[in-house]
Amino acid sequence: MGRMRERLRLPSGLSLRPWEPSDAAAVLAAFAEPLTARQSDAPVLTPLDAEQWVERRRTQWREGTAHAFAVTDASDSALGCVTVSHLNAQHATGWVSYWTTPAARGRGVASHGCRALADWCFTELGLFRLELAHRTDNPASCTVALTAGFAVEGLQRQKLAYDGVRHDVETHARLATDPPSR
Repeated sequence: MGRMRERLRLPSGLSLRPWEPSDAAAVLAAFAEPLTARQSDAPVLTPLDAEQWVERRRTQWREGTAHAFAVTDASDSALGCVTVSHLNAQHATGWVSYWTTPAARGRGVASHGCRALADWCFTELGLFRLELAHRTDNPASCTVALTAGFAVEGLQRQKLAYDGVRHDVETHARLATDPPSR
C-alpha cells in the first residue's frame, strides 16, 4: 500500500510524483514567501534547508508516515506540493495540505493536485476520510478545497496565532463515498 508509480499523470497535463533532490530550488523559491514559509516543518532559508526539506519528505514516504507529491508540469518542473499526513489506519483518515510556487498560483495546480491526491488516497491507501483546513482570510485555499471536492464542515474560531494575531480556520473533508469532484 502507498506505492507510487514513477508518475501519476493528470488530465490537466500536470503530474504527481514523489519529491526528488533536484526539486530543492523550487522548494526554496516557494518557501521564500512568508505565507508559504509558515507551512514548513522547519525554516527553509538556504539551499541546504531546501535539500533537507526534500529529504524529510522522502524519509516520511519510506516510513509510511506521510506521502508528499510534487505537482509538476510537462517539463517536470515542480509547481507545488500536495501531501497526506497524520494517517490513522484504524479510522482510515488522513490530513491533506497543499501549496504552490508563487509563479504557479491561479493556474489550478493545487486544485488538480489535491483532487488527484484524494483519489490516490482512497484507492491506494484505502483511506475513507480526508480532512484539511485553511485560514478564513485565505479565499484561494478555500477555492482549492472546494474545487477538489472537499465539503465545508465548520469553523474553528481563533485557532491559529501568527505575529500576535489570532485567525479563524475553516475545516473541510472529503469522503471516499462523496461524488467525484468536478
